[in-house]
Amino acid sequence: MVKFYFKQFLNEPMWFKLLISITLLSTIIFSSSFFSSNYYYESLSKLAAAIFFGAYGFKLRRSKFNSSILFILAIICVFLSVFAIL
Repeated sequence: MVKFYFKQFLNEPMWFKLLISITLLSTIIFSSSFFSSNYYYESLSKLAAAIFFGAYGFKLRRSKFNSSILFILAIICVFLSVFAIL
């Protein structure tokens, strides 16, 4: 299953690969313990996760169930991002 998603990822356009890679890396980096003392970095991490889930939700929009789950996760990440600042 992972091999299928990796092959599918390699067939995507370059802008999509860059968007997914940058958002995934920024989510991992900004959620690390090094940045845990600053709430803005935690908020940025959750916002990057929302962009990640939203991009994949938009990409998988033919499958209503999968895309709706990813869009719900993106909305939850946006709410968590806003509440991390408050």
